[in-house]
Amino acid sequence: MKETSFDFIICGGGASGLLLLDALRKDSFFDDYRILLLEKEIKNSNDRTWCFWETPQGPFDELLTKKWDHAQFKSSELQLDFQLAPLSYKMLRSSGVYKQLHTNLKHSKNTFFKQAEIKEVTSEGNQTRVFTSHESFIAKRVFNSLFDPKPLKKQKKYPVLQQHFVGWYIKTEDPVFDPEKLLFMDFDIPQKKETRFLYLLPLDTKTALVEYTLFSEHLLPLEEYEMGIQSYLKEKGITEYTLEEKEQGTIPMTCFPFEQFNTQSLLHIGTAGGWTKASTGFTFMNTRRNVARLCAFLKTDQDLNNFKIKNRFRFYDLLFLDVLTRYNSEGSSLFSRMFEKNPPVRIFHFLDEKTSFWEELSILASFSLKQKSWFIKALFQRIF
Repeated sequence: MKETSFDFIICGGGASGLLLLDALRKDSFFDDYRILLLEKEIKNSNDRTWCFWETPQGPFDELLTKKWDHAQFKSSELQLDFQLAPLSYKMLRSSGVYKQLHTNLKHSKNTFFKQAEIKEVTSEGNQTRVFTSHESFIAKRVFNSLFDPKPLKKQKKYPVLQQHFVGWYIKTEDPVFDPEKLLFMDFDIPQKKETRFLYLLPLDTKTALVEYTLFSEHLLPLEEYEMGIQSYLKEKGITEYTLEEKEQGTIPMTCFPFEQFNTQSLLHIGTAGGWTKASTGFTFMNTRRNVARLCAFLKTDQDLNNFKIKNRFRFYDLLFLDVLTRYNSEGSSLFSRMFEKNPPVRIFHFLDEKTSFWEELSILASFSLKQKSWFIKALFQRIF
């Protein structure tokens, strides 16, 4: 079997792999590093829709499908319209990102692409080998974005919820949407003893993405998601429309310590590295932040298992998942209290891990006495 050596190997050409490669190639410090990206198939389709909030100007603005400065939150207890300033909520479809990054990287010096299925990744001291069907590759720094769910299923210490959803892109005959205002969460639907909500992104007055989403342990049959969308649209009086496109996905929500699988020469990145925000399932902005931190870390030439992402926000996420797992039917009331008692931008900054400790106490204080008891119980169980 032929073996080739590189300085860095990136396993997987999804968002985390491509964003890491792009960041490394934009930094002159790594100009002389030979970098290989391995991917089973070249990604060029809209297999993902990434949504995130950030300041109005961002590096992917020219590729955005849409952005909004106003939003709504709804539940049976609360209806809230709010401005996002100084943030904007942005929608980015994956095909444009894949194409632009591949174009930018295609002729980069010391950059190599190999289309092959990865069979095994094995660390041996200060080197890691990556095996495909016909070749093997070796490097002192390997970054693996291939997610393996098996370790999650074998343990009980860390709760594992799923953010699972089905989305419909629809076009109506009449102008029924406000294209300037997104519906961030609408819990005013049958909860069925779980955390369920509708998410609506209007692209223009007649076009929108409507998603039926759950934060829960178990997936549903496809027809149940679609019945939820149909029922919601019918309740809103939207009956004449064309279904133009569908999307379906599931994102793990967990604080499981993926870093235990890292070695001095192997680092797991993206969802495989725990870069998904555990309390929300948002991944794209977390990945961008961690890529920036990783590039700075690599210049120190430390062992990769010294790259840490633990902080107090991870513990907050863990407590929230403990509570949401035990009281999954109460998700609507938990989110409603947060949005009722806090400026929405504070919540977004909290989810971005940019709040002060006193702001975090304000958010925790917004829960009812009964809800606080759930968090206190979860805290004691984690400590003792």
